[in-house]
Amino acid sequence: MLRIEHLNKVYPGGTQALKDVSFEVQDGEFLVVIGLSGSGKSTLLRCINRLIEPTSGKIYWNDTDITAASPAELLQIRRNIGMVFQQFNLVKRSSVMNNVLCGRLGYANPWLSLLGIWSPADHQRALKALERVGIADKAGSRADALSGGQQQRVGIARALMQEPRIILADEPVASLDPVLSHSILHYLELLNKEGLTVICSLHFLDLVHRYATRVIALKDGVNVFEGLPSAIDRAKFKEVYGEDAQEVRAESFEAPA
Repeated sequence: MLRIEHLNKVYPGGTQALKDVSFEVQDGEFLVVIGLSGSGKSTLLRCINRLIEPTSGKIYWNDTDITAASPAELLQIRRNIGMVFQQFNLVKRSSVMNNVLCGRLGYANPWLSLLGIWSPADHQRALKALERVGIADKAGSRADALSGGQQQRVGIARALMQEPRIILADEPVASLDPVLSHSILHYLELLNKEGLTVICSLHFLDLVHRYATRVIALKDGVNVFEGLPSAIDRAKFKEVYGEDAQEVRAESFEAPA
């Protein structure tokens, strides 16, 4: 279980991105975080694995205080927390296989990995991760030769190399069209059904209704809603996004079985 207690983040210059945010995430949930750009969604996700250092508050993972962890302890904790980024964060000129293998850095000998030397077991693990997201045939391709949806699947496969128990997906479909958005979320949903906890930030309300088991809404860094996706009606949408906001929906698409 993940537990967030009174989390605050103030950036240099005085901008407060998170204001006393508290909530819990049970094992096996598909929690979606919604809110306007700048509401604190990315900051929240990156504080969980301390890519961004919180200003105050506590984050517990199975009663281990992430916020108090030493660098060595944090390395162990991060093995359990995979990260999927909005802009994919791939090494464009490198092969798909090498990008996926980079997800194993927390386990590998740093000198050998720096030289690009990986064990046969890691190569096999990477191939299986690519098979899970349906692009094992792209293992030898350059990352920048892939479509946006394929690149994001490489990002998911890379996260799987950590053998995580939780995946943080920071706006994973923001740069994708509606059909590809459903495809990527379908793979995350499959992983969730296999037992992985997923925390994902999203914009489109129909995607929230389709994939989330529970929803957190942030507004100006404050947690203004926590509950079931079915409770996010038009009135609640206006409360979170503002009276002038228009509810834009992704196109309807049934993800492949």
